[in-house]
Amino acid sequence: MKVTEKKLDDGRILLEAVASTAEVSHALTMAQYGFAQQMGMQIMPGMSVAQAAEQQLGIKDLDAIVQQQAVEYLVPFAIDKRNIMPAYPAEPKVEAPLKRGQTFSFELRVAPKPDYELTSYEPVSITVPPFEIEQAEVEAQIAQIAESYAEFVADEPHPVADGDGFMLALEASQNGEKMENLSTEGRTYLTGMGLMPEDFEKHLIGMNVGETKSFSFALPGAAEGETGDAVDCTVTIKEMQKKVIPEINDEWVAKNLPMYRDAAALRGGINDRLTADRRAQYEAYKLQVAAAELAKRFQGRIADEVYEAMQKTLLANMRGQLQQQGIPFEQFVQSQGGEQQFGMLMMMQTREMLVQGYALDALFRHEKLTLTDEDIDAACRSMNPQNPEATRREMEENGRGFALREAAERMKANQWLLDHANVTVEAPQAPEAPEAPEASQPEPAAE
Repeated sequence: MKVTEKKLDDGRILLEAVASTAEVSHALTMAQYGFAQQMGMQIMPGMSVAQAAEQQLGIKDLDAIVQQQAVEYLVPFAIDKRNIMPAYPAEPKVEAPLKRGQTFSFELRVAPKPDYELTSYEPVSITVPPFEIEQAEVEAQIAQIAESYAEFVADEPHPVADGDGFMLALEASQNGEKMENLSTEGRTYLTGMGLMPEDFEKHLIGMNVGETKSFSFALPGAAEGETGDAVDCTVTIKEMQKKVIPEINDEWVAKNLPMYRDAAALRGGINDRLTADRRAQYEAYKLQVAAAELAKRFQGRIADEVYEAMQKTLLANMRGQLQQQGIPFEQFVQSQGGEQQFGMLMMMQTREMLVQGYALDALFRHEKLTLTDEDIDAACRSMNPQNPEATRREMEENGRGFALREAAERMKANQWLLDHANVTVEAPQAPEAPEAPEASQPEPAAE
């Protein structure tokens, strides 16, 4: 991509970009894949996205549909080409649509990120709690391991009650056809766990060992009175059972977890793993506290466009996370106190993130820090610990190298800030002593 730049009187930079035919084709193809993913399309082997769109959605010219996405795909490459860090996303100006086999020209008016200053660059002073690992956390994980190895053994016969465990035999059929995945000659079942519909479990309550009962139950989602999809079944209670949780001792460890020498070694391994995890969280917490303290020295005015762009990004990320968790956005807003309260929280969070970032930028410049390849890798590890190489490759191949460099610079400045900070660690709090009982008053002497 060929990109020229020109400084404008309003402080922005005019970028004039020309994408090659290969870049245009790639942008359209990437936009097509994004469209297919958004629409949940199935791309069969040997079939292009455009062919799948025509076959499944009746779209004859997919390139025309994804024009805007393709242009937006090209925008970061122009910015990265000139190594500019924008204050907020720039809107492209185009004269003609993208077409495969043709070059494509567009303009960007980019507002570069301002260079702010701080009132002081002296080391910050912060106070943090001591680093501790509670033994109760280790024991909680031991308890989880024991729970996962729990077994069900025969118990004294008694009528089935809510919360009981028992062995049952089950023959199930639907419309006269046996349901192999549901039928069993012997399976442990727990009532009250939601393993089967309530309409099924209500027939089991009160049954005794050796008793057999035939009944029908409705599948979840069936309308009241519907019987067409009902399941016919015959259930026999074979034995009552109780859960036995093993004791995690040396003998149990040798049998089930031979990679550990004994129970003490298992506890030590859990403690080491917890310590490593908590240490990483603790160091991240100290970095955040130091950055928040540095942000108090920020001076300057942040443009409204920057606020709006950052808030838009935060909201988009939040909506995505809520969607993954199955939580409606409106429900989440109400849980935060309603639209007005949520709006105030978002405004405060937006300002905090912007000011901390700009403060770290100022520190990076003031201390004349430089970025290395290792710093870039470290930033990628923070974004994707499992596969940092893929994150770096994806960001650089998508023209987001400038955003990666900004993240790496801020991380390096934040670490430098903490390394030179005056850190005070609070003294561990002693456990509260039980209150002494009040001394009883002597009875008055009888006259």
